[in-house]
This record gives sequence, structure tokens and C-alpha cells, in this order.
Amino acid sequence: MRSIWKGAVSFGMVTIPVKLYGAVEDRDIRLHLLHATDLAPIQEKRFCTAEDVEVPWADVVRGYEVAKGEYVAITPAELEEVAPESAHTIEIGDFVELEEIDPVYFEKSYFLEPEDVGAKPFLLLKQALDETGRIAVARVTIRTKERLATVRVYDATLVLETMYWPDEIRPTSQLDLPDEGGRTAPSSHELQMARSLVENLSTRFDPASYQDRYRLALQELIERKTKGEARNARRRKPAPRVTDLMAALQASVEQARAARDGGSTAATDGRRAHGRGAAGRGAAGRGAAPSRADAPVDGRGDAAPRRTPRTSSAEPGTPAAAGREARPATRRRDAPRGRSERGKEPVRRTSAA
Repeated sequence: MRSIWKGAVSFGMVTIPVKLYGAVEDRDIRLHLLHATDLAPIQEKRFCTAEDVEVPWADVVRGYEVAKGEYVAITPAELEEVAPESAHTIEIGDFVELEEIDPVYFEKSYFLEPEDVGAKPFLLLKQALDETGRIAVARVTIRTKERLATVRVYDATLVLETMYWPDEIRPTSQLDLPDEGGRTAPSSHELQMARSLVENLSTRFDPASYQDRYRLALQELIERKTKGEARNARRRKPAPRVTDLMAALQASVEQARAARDGGSTAATDGRRAHGRGAAGRGAAGRGAAPSRADAPVDGRGDAAPRRTPRTSSAEPGTPAAAGREARPATRRRDAPRGRSERGKEPVRRTSAA
């Protein structure tokens, strides 16, 4: 990595020479401006609005607009004169607890690396912050701007996090917010459902489980177009319309529970199905009578009446038995539903217990 700042950390009478490195890197895919007809890059030039001529960097100065069209020029030498004393020093003034600072104040993170002569005091500050559970509040100037910052322990080093000044945080009073005690206030049942949804979706933060889906899709699109493939257009899903708050909360809770308990529920259902199958096979082995639902079905879709096999006193192998065995089996047409074969009194069928 390349350091972006060199200076020293100062707290009390201790000075620690350090280097500053960017803790994060921008992975956004940058698209260039091109001429549509020949895809040539568009070049931006600096033009003077009064003379309509191109201006080189050597003739460019900085200025502040004090009124519409009126500016006060500020030279680099004048900027150097008003530079704060923290231009090359991270001045630690207070030590506080991290929970006291709202995250809205934090701006950007930088890693600190000690110079060789500052290794021991660097470790001293790191261990002191780690054991006390405190963070340091400091001032530092990066790229001509003085910033409020904190210094805290991060992994094996110290991290400097620049902060916004208090007057840079916009007040929430500028927002048109609903009255918590008005007609839009949620009911106790809705609040209970919302708490249930939060509890079902609660987990430990895992940064690796989150991805920049837009950047990945854009990379895939660029790779396809580079290979000359046609674009695979994807239709966006329409945003769901919230018509009933309670119905939406209930559906969200059920979806969260299903996603969380899906694996255990599937395993339980599998064990139950296996148990029912084993019980059914055991009953069939014991000669249990089939139920009405398991009976054969005739051509009309009705359950065919069960026939009880006739018993005979003829012993196997006798002429009578042999005659019956040789006689081909014939099947009579089923009687109309609910009546006997002779069309007399209705026959009441009873299923086996």
C-alpha cells in the first residue's frame, strides 16, 4: 500500500511517528464518456467563460464566491499561512467510550503504521486503549482540511476514523416526520408482529455474506459485451404494494420462520413419513383389511365392492376342487351403486374397522 500522509500521533508528552494508509478502496466500476458515433473518449477542457479560450493549469487559481459573479482569489501561499498546527500531527485530546459517539459522525477510515523509532510507543498506546476499552478523540489535517477524528484498536493496529464536525450534521427537525402519538401510531398488535419479525431475522453480522449485486451484474455485462455476446435482458420484479400493514407483517414473519426453520422442518417431515410407511407395511403384513380409500376402483370411479372368498369343504386335489380350479374365473357386471344385484333392497356397505 501507498501512504497518503506522514506525521506523528501526539498524546501528552508522547510522540509517535506514523504513516497513514487508506483502510478502504473504492471498487465502483467507472464508465467513461464516449462519442456515440466512433466511441472516442470525450476530453474535458478548461475554458474561460469571459474570453472563451482554453486555460492551462498554470493560470488557474482558487477563489471563493462572495456574491453572485464576485470572487475572492486565494493563493497557495495564503492557504499555507492559515493551515492549522495539526497539519502534520494527530493531536489526541480526550479519551471516551465508543458507544458515546453516534455512527452518523464517522466519515472515512485510515490505518496507522508506526515508523521504526515509534514502534514501542505505538504498542503502548494500542495496549492502553485495548485494556481500558476507550477510544481517542483527536484533530488531524488531511489534504488541507482539518478534521475531527477518533483513534481506536482494530485487529493488530490502530485505525483513524475521520468525523464530521457537529455543524455538518443536519438536524432531523428539517424532516416531515409522522407524530408517534397521532393516528399513524402503530397498534400494540402490530408492534408485537414487528418485534417478532426482528427476532426471526436477528443474527450475527457476517460481512462476507453481503455483495455488491449491481457491480457484479455490471461486470458480467461488460464481459459479455467484450466477447460479443448479446445482452441477456432481465426483467425487474415489480415492487410489492403494501395494502395491509398487518398482512404484510404476518407474511414477513412466516417467511422468516420458514427460511430459518426450513431445514429442521424438512428433516422432521421426512422422519414422520418414514414412520408412517413402516407402520403401513407392518399392518399389511399382519393382514389388516384395506380401508375404503385403498379399495380397488371400478370403471365409474367408485370403489368396487369387496367379495369374500367362498370356502368349500372339498379338499385340495379332489374332483370337485379340481373342477372349480379348472373353471375359468368370470366377473359379473357390478350392480348399480347402492342396490343389490337382484334390484331389491339397498345393501348397506360397512367398511372394515
